[in-house]
Order: sequence, then C-alpha cells, then structure tokens
Amino acid sequence: MQLPLLPNEGEQEKAWLTEAGLATLFDESASDPEDMMGLLFTLTRTQAAAVEKRFETIRKRNKHHHIPDVRDIFKLPGTLESKEDEAKSTERSENGKRNITTDGQVVGQGNGAGPSEQSVSEPETDINLELSFSDQALSYKEGSKASSEALTDTDDKLPNFKLSRDKTGLTKMGDLSPQDMKKVHRLVLIEMTALFDTAGIDLKAHKAVKLKVKESGLFGVPLATLLEQDQRRQPGTKVPIILQRLIFHIEEEGLDTEGLLRIPGSATRVKAVHVELEGKFYEGLFSWESLKQHDAASLLKLFIRELPHPLLTVEYLSAFMAVLKLPTKKQQLQALNLVVLLLPESSRDVLKALMEFLQRVIDRKEQNKMTLNNVAVVMAPNIFMFKGFRNKISMQQELSMATETANIVRLLIRYQNLLWTIPKFIMNQVRKQNTENQKKISKDRAMRKLLKKIAYDREKPEKQEKPPSEVDSSSQGFIRVQAPQFSKVSMAVQLTEELQASDVLSHFLSQKSSVSVKREALCLYEIGGNIKERCLDEDTYMKDLLELNPSAKWVIKWVIQR
Repeated sequence: MQLPLLPNEGEQEKAWLTEAGLATLFDESASDPEDMMGLLFTLTRTQAAAVEKRFETIRKRNKHHHIPDVRDIFKLPGTLESKEDEAKSTERSENGKRNITTDGQVVGQGNGAGPSEQSVSEPETDINLELSFSDQALSYKEGSKASSEALTDTDDKLPNFKLSRDKTGLTKMGDLSPQDMKKVHRLVLIEMTALFDTAGIDLKAHKAVKLKVKESGLFGVPLATLLEQDQRRQPGTKVPIILQRLIFHIEEEGLDTEGLLRIPGSATRVKAVHVELEGKFYEGLFSWESLKQHDAASLLKLFIRELPHPLLTVEYLSAFMAVLKLPTKKQQLQALNLVVLLLPESSRDVLKALMEFLQRVIDRKEQNKMTLNNVAVVMAPNIFMFKGFRNKISMQQELSMATETANIVRLLIRYQNLLWTIPKFIMNQVRKQNTENQKKISKDRAMRKLLKKIAYDREKPEKQEKPPSEVDSSSQGFIRVQAPQFSKVSMAVQLTEELQASDVLSHFLSQKSSVSVKREALCLYEIGGNIKERCLDEDTYMKDLLELNPSAKWVIKWVIQR
C-alpha cells in the first residue's frame, strides 16, 4: 500500500525515537535525560532491542558526530549483565513477593501469578496481559511452533479470545490521567514496533499530507475541527453530533431492515439530504422523519469516507494493514490492540462508537441478513479508502486490498471489547517509570526536609509525625475513602480479601442517601503513589491493588462522561 511522504532512512528513526520520548538519544537538548532514563529502565528485552535497532541506524549515518555507543545507553541501573544475575532474578521471582522477568520488568504484582507460569498453562484463547506481547511472540518464535491457523471467512470460526482476569483491575482507555496516557503512548509505540520486529515485519510510518480542508460544516471536515465546533454547543462531546444523530436515527427506525448498510440509498436523495443537513442540522430545522433508513446508512458511510484525514490516521494506517502478516490470530489481536491504543483520542472515540453500532447491527442478523462478514466487507472501503488515498490507486489495487481490509474490520468488530484495554504489563511499566521519576524528585525534597528539620526541630515523638486522620489505615484493617464532590471528607471501609471497588461505591451510596447521582456515573479512583490517577474497574480487588500501590489514596468522583 503506497502512501505519500515516506521519510528517508534516518529521518524515520529520529521521528520514531522522538514520538517514543527518546529524542535525547540523538539530541541532548531535546528533552529531560533523566525522564528518558526512567523510560529506558522499564523496557523489556524485545522493547530494548527495538530502540537499539533504530538508534544504531542513526548512529551509523552520523559517525562523524559524537553519539554514545548503544551498549553504554542500555547499561542502566538494574540491568542484568550476566547469567549469574539472571539466575538470581529468577530465584527472586519464584521465592519473593515480586514476580520479575529476566529483563528486570516487574509484572504480576498483586495477583500472585508469575508471567512464566501463565504463558505455559494459559489456553490458546486467553490473552495474557501480564507479559509483554513481543516477549510472548519471541517465545513462540523460539519454540518453532508451526502455525496451523488460517483466517477463515465464516463468523463462527474466529476464536473466542478473552482477557485473563486481573485482581488489580483492567484499565480501559479513558481511565487514566493525561500524564500517564503520555507514558502509555510511548511504551505502546515501542511495544508495537518490537512485536513487528520479532516477526520480521518492517513498518514504514507515513506523514500526513497537508490538505486544504473545510473549517466548518459536517461532511469533509477534520475530526478535530468538527469536535471543536460541537464542544462549543455540547461541552464534553467525544463523538461528532452528526454521527451520533445518524446512528440514533438508524436504530430508532429499526435495525431489522434487510440489507442495512449493504443496500445503498437513492443517490439523488442522499445528495439532496447531504446539502440540506449542511444548512439545517445545527439550527435544528432538519426533518428527520422523512429520512429513509437506507439513505441514513449511506450518509453514515459518506461521513466516514469523506473525512479529509482517514479515521485510522495516515501515520498508523500501514500498521493496521500489517497486522494480518503476523503468524497467529492471537498476535494479530495483540498488535491490533496496540495500534488502536496509539490512535489520537478523537479517532479512538469515533472508531469505538462506530464498532459498537456495527455490532448492534450484527446482533440483528437474523432479521437484517447482515452478518459479521457482510458488515466488514461493506464498511472496510469506507474506513480504509479515504478520499485523499482513493485518488492515488487503481481500481485493481483497491480490489486487491478489499479482502485484507475486510478481515481487519472483522477483527475490530469481533474483538472490540478487548481492543480498548491497556495491557497490564504496560501499566506496570508506567508505575515503574513513575517510581523512577519520583526518586529524582525525592532527592531535592529530602534535602529540603533535612534543612527544615535542622532549622525547626519540633522534637515530636515519631508516632505523631502524621495527624491521626492520616495514619496508614490499611494496617488497621480498613481503607479511608474521600468524596469531596459530595462533601464526604473521609469514609472508613473494612478491608477484606473479597472487597471490590463496586462494594466501596455501594457502601458510599448506602451512607449518602442524599446523593441523587446514578451509580454508573460514579467511579472510585486510585490517586497517587505509583500512578497519577486511575478510574477503577468495579471488579478490582482493593487489597490486591493496595499491595501494588500502598501509597495510593482512594477518591470517589462523579464522572460526567467517559
């Protein structure tokens, strides 16, 4: 698949390292080197190899400049440099409280299951989120397993993949603070590249072409622009209002219409409605009652197809296309998970809304005759053959791509409940990076505290260093939960092995009868310690999470829109 503006060798590696937060490797003034070291410290063996490969390309092209040897860069504190160290690490993993891989990555905290155990015993349809996907792929490759898988054309032949439950809770997109999401993006980029490297697949990133685009309207407007104008009308909007309204209309009229999405509407009517919507939609003057079902479906496809920049973005479109080159369906799904996480927030949100709608169409397949295969074949050209690209390829090239793109859309629809989940090994790396960065900050704090103690020695007993309200309550068998939005300063909750986040929310509502907010609008947050902020999955076991992040605070918030 040919896309415009393919960077030259060296430029591409620099762009990749910059996006991964590692620009300091070739430009000392680019960013904080200490922050870069915190990121490097978390990398697994395969991730480090991916970084090393890109760095080496730049170093060879710039021999006349002083660039440090890559071996010196990766000789970090905690790096295992000998078989003896590796053996010691394995022993700690088996006998200690922490599970650590031979590359020094902390994994499996809080649930008592080590990655090596799981990778041996997990069924083929389980997705292991504890161990780096690229490390799993390397083990598969080194085991010389012959792939007996073939992507079939029938819906019922796709495996029922599921995520292994994690007692510290699954993390979905939107659950984390922007600061931690920035770290997630960098780590996911490195991990995705490492996964493709392991399979010998060379990804070529492309730059978006600068186009003249509409600055207002509904169709043919960049997503970011459209969302900005919608958010002025409805703050917090994540999916364009016109797309929401088209989906609502199609569902309101009924999803039982035979050939929905497949049978096109009248071209004349669709063109007329298109013009009418542009002029009347925001004023509320458009007559939805007269819009026919097949015409509405055609308009929905037109909206996606007319985006000036593809929904899956020019930067990552090649990565989506390369997913099917991976040897197993499990690796394809893992790669798809990573690429989805890399998308800009606006693209992810629209893609998610679209996939959820398509699944609801498929749920009525007995009535509308639209199976997963039918929907994927119909929608793939609209998602992949965006306006600027369609003009640059022949009809023959477009047809040859049809099967591949349809298969990718099949996976996006079929496994959408898994694809917006942040793998736990990435979360563990974020926690570890936060811990490393905090060490740097704590050095300055320790010095200030020492000076303050010398100047203002209050001679207080050690036990009274914290006010009674701040004493570590978990050691006394309960946790303290705050809900400042609801004037709840502190609420004590008994800590047991079976206590889950959902139980904490139920306890809060039972005590705060005056709260009129719905249960689903509330979220218990993990704040501080080795994470900035995280909205907890209701199935999270609090004691296990407390072991993973003993310094965290627990806060209930009213979530307007997630």
